[in-house]
Formats: sequence, C-alpha cells, structure tokens
Amino acid sequence: MRVAVYYNNSDVRVEEAPLPEINAGELLVKVMASGICGSDVMEWYRVKKAPIVLGHEIAGEIIETGKDVKKYKKGDRVFVSHHVPCNTCHYCINGYHTACETLHKTNYYPGGFSEYLRVPEINVDRGVYVLPDEMSYDEGTFIEPLACVLRGQRLSALKPGQTVLVIGSGISGLLHIELARALGAGRIFATDISEYRLREAERHGAYAAINAKEDVAGRLLELNDNRLADLVIVCAGALSACAEAIRCVDRGGTVLFFAVPEPDVMVPVPMNSLWRNEIKLMTSYGAGPSDIETAINIIKNRRVNINEMITHKLPFEEIGQGFRLVADAKESIKVIIEPHKK
Repeated sequence: MRVAVYYNNSDVRVEEAPLPEINAGELLVKVMASGICGSDVMEWYRVKKAPIVLGHEIAGEIIETGKDVKKYKKGDRVFVSHHVPCNTCHYCINGYHTACETLHKTNYYPGGFSEYLRVPEINVDRGVYVLPDEMSYDEGTFIEPLACVLRGQRLSALKPGQTVLVIGSGISGLLHIELARALGAGRIFATDISEYRLREAERHGAYAAINAKEDVAGRLLELNDNRLADLVIVCAGALSACAEAIRCVDRGGTVLFFAVPEPDVMVPVPMNSLWRNEIKLMTSYGAGPSDIETAINIIKNRRVNINEMITHKLPFEEIGQGFRLVADAKESIKVIIEPHKK
C-alpha cells in the first residue's frame, strides 16, 4: 500500500509500505478521506519525529475485522479516533481525559495519511464511531477538529449572549466561530493578518473581522458598545496573539489558549491586572469521548457549516502540495487528501 512519509513541510514523500496485518481484536480500515491539520505542519514539533506517517482526521471503511470483534462489521463507514483514554485513571475520572497518559501514547498504525490503517484493540474498544448515513467521508474528517473546539468552548463555559473574539481565522478559528454562533453567543469578532481569512470569518458568522495589524482592542470597543470580549479564543501560536488576547478580554472574562507558542517561548502575564479584574486564563487540548459524540451529532444535524470550509480535495499523489497549502496559510482552509481517488 502507499503511505505519505513526512520529512518536513516541503518534503512529504509517497512511499510503499506493507499492508498491516490485524490481530483478533483489531480492524483494518480503508482510508477514504484524511484532513491535513494545522498541527501536522507545526514543523518545530514534527521534524524531530521525522520520518513519520502523520494524519489523524480520517474517515473510512472497515474492510477486515479480527475474529473477536463483535461491535463492527466489514463495510461499516467509520471515524476512528487516533488517541483514546483509559477511562479509569485519576484524570479520566475527573473529566480530564486529554491529560490521560494512555491517550498520549495510543494511536493507529501507520497514520492517517495512508491507504489503509490498523486499528489497535484499545482504539476498537473506545475510539471507533460508525458514521451516520447522512454524513459523507469528507464531513467525517471534521469530527476530530470540531470535537477539540467543542471541548475548548465547554471548558471555557461560553454562555449565550456573550461577546466572543477569535484570534486567528484558519480552520480552527472558523470552527470556533461557527460553534459559538450555534451555541447562542452574542457578537462574534475575528482577527487575522490575511484578508482572505478575514472574509472567510465574516462568511462563517463573525459580526466583524478585524485585521490583526490594527488596534484590535480599540476596534473592539468601537464595535461592541465600549466593551471588550467576554471570551477570547486564541487560535494562533504567535506570542503577539497571546499578548493581544490579554489586551482584548473584558473584566470577569476568560482567555482560552486553544493554540500556544513553541515550548521554549514564555508568555508575559500582567498578573496584577488579571487579579484586579478577575480574568481567567485557561487552555484546552484535544478531545474526549463525549466531545467526539457531540461533534458527530452537531455535524449530522447541520448545526455548523463545514462543507464550505473545504477548499481543496487532493489525490494521494498531491499530498506534498496539500502540506504546502496548509503551511503557507494563504488561500486555503480545509485540505482533504483522498488516498483512493485518481
């Protein structure tokens, strides 16, 4: 079978690999669609693990089941979660599934950018979801990223009517805008340095899109009845985005760091100001089982507009171009690889 091996953002090679053999409790899945995530092109993180087969936003068809698998059958259309929690540790019991050590160690093989993948028994047990009949494979690639967005907004306790500012209007930013709108947020503002993405933010529900090169806090006050944002969601890893978020959050508000800078970058925090104004800083990482289930229902019921986010659908041979499109962050939003399309 063919796999796409990542060496760096400019060097992703289609190579041959053996078709995985499955054990009694495992599945063999034919990958029909695989999304390129923004995290796939975080070169500072990925290069140290190269060469590697990446990909974790997949939807596909089960073509073989191990003899002990009873819950699924050949022909089932599925989304498969690459990371799964143990569900029994201290962190899982307290609702922090994404802090679970098991979640950080589990994965399917060899990765989502392959024609076929082996689903280990633990993932079969708690990480395989049959797609609703009305959900396409393309839509299935949005399950994991939307579930991550859901977790972030759930943890930040977004309330109907609140003002939201999304910093960074790539795919995660647009999903945050769509979800916040669906959950009843009040005015939703967005920023980016790309005029293309600012237009996309407005198209997906932003009340106003502000160029990040402007005085964002000042513009927010002008457009929002002299108030800053109740919830600021950071979807850009630049240090400047972190500083902007703190400038733009209102008293009693929350800053959610959905994206963060590189590990060696320290973020200055004006602790006294945060203390006086009771501002909360928080993070979210990944998605738990309940987030995935909710994401499937939201997509199934068409509560978010995801299909218009798909800007490129590429055959396997053009995956290198797909990585360049995502890494360049210009006129692309959702790039989907179709391993079996010619």
